[in-house]
Amino acid sequence: MAPIKAKSRVKIFSTKSGINIIQSPIKAQILSLLKEGGMSGSQIVASTLRSKSTISAHLQDLEDAGIIDWVIDPEDRRRKIYYINSRFLGDVSSEKEIKEDVDQYLQDNVVESEDPLKFFRFMFRSIRVSLLDEGINIEPILRNAGIKVGETFFKKLKTPDLADFIDNIVLFWENNQLGRIEVKSIEPIIFQAYDCFECEDLPQIGRPVCSFDSGILEALFSRYFHEQVEVEEVKCFAQGDDYCQFMVKTHA
Repeated sequence: MAPIKAKSRVKIFSTKSGINIIQSPIKAQILSLLKEGGMSGSQIVASTLRSKSTISAHLQDLEDAGIIDWVIDPEDRRRKIYYINSRFLGDVSSEKEIKEDVDQYLQDNVVESEDPLKFFRFMFRSIRVSLLDEGINIEPILRNAGIKVGETFFKKLKTPDLADFIDNIVLFWENNQLGRIEVKSIEPIIFQAYDCFECEDLPQIGRPVCSFDSGILEALFSRYFHEQVEVEEVKCFAQGDDYCQFMVKTHA
């Protein structure tokens, strides 16, 4: 099934003062740039091809909303470096990301199931499919939930030896029926997942969607290496692959 690209997405952020919704395409563009790291106002102007006054006004709005903040550039104290000071929760599109008969999906995969565990697994997927069907993306929330799970279970899985730690993660995945994973590489660390709990029954939407799994792995390896690591899902059933593949990126 080919993905449907949304023309406009409303972005939702959690700030210290509450939830803020960003509908402006220019503000969304600015936030996409800042997601990659701090930038000065002049760099944002050059990247967006907008006027300095336009960007300044949008930066002030975002700052007032508590979504971004700034620090003085240590290399040029006349310049501010802007950065995101809030948590991205997800986005909503006016167009559906998928076209699927959700009622038939529920009938085939939930109503006909007699396995309680399978029921709850399909219930999770059905909720997510229903949200996708309405154009609602909750992947940032799922990733944050995965991070909390990973941090919670780290003490149980940790061991000084990296190979043993990875073996514990493989067993954790299988024992909790998250799927079956294989270790494809140690340097860099690459996991290949089959029968994936998070996506095996989702429709193909042309991009990776296993944010919960990625969050678990991110938390586990960040705690293990005592530094923030990035986990990238490079393959996924939801984008047409035969398995999911996760790469753990460290700064070493």
